[in-house]
Amino acid sequence: MLQQSFEAGWCYIPPPTEFRPDKVTGSLWQGIINLGIGSLTPEQLTMMFNNLPVDTTYVDKNDEVCYFSDVKDRIFHRSKAIVGRKVQNCHPPESVHIVNEIVDAFRRGQKDQANFWIQMKDRFICINYFAIRNEKGEYKGTIEVTQDVTEIRQLKGERRLLEWNK
Repeated sequence: MLQQSFEAGWCYIPPPTEFRPDKVTGSLWQGIINLGIGSLTPEQLTMMFNNLPVDTTYVDKNDEVCYFSDVKDRIFHRSKAIVGRKVQNCHPPESVHIVNEIVDAFRRGQKDQANFWIQMKDRFICINYFAIRNEKGEYKGTIEVTQDVTEIRQLKGERRLLEWNK
């Protein structure tokens, strides 16, 4: 609130002469990650990613796997051993050329997204790759988001009210 008041204005007190976030101490601020809009603890971030109905994997600008979510019903198996590996070494040899094509197009700025969908037994799986860029548009990595959309594809009409049993 203190930091935002410098942007929005002061309604009950005169503005302080300075704001020094480096001087804010105490357990309230320790371990908090500033996300630009809001802040979360590492535990909150982990819980958030692990409870989304999607598998997420982050690959940095050097093609190294940095993170993947640990969701309960993962679609494609991931071992913690892939963290730190080149993404090309995490795919079957017959699909590595596609991985390289996607990452190269992202790196050159030619594309920002690549989408695939496949049938796996009785499930319909959507796989999306997103280029991650900083404010200057520089390529910083790729996020892979995989989701089982079988039930979503079957939705019809509307449900505008909460109906727990339907």
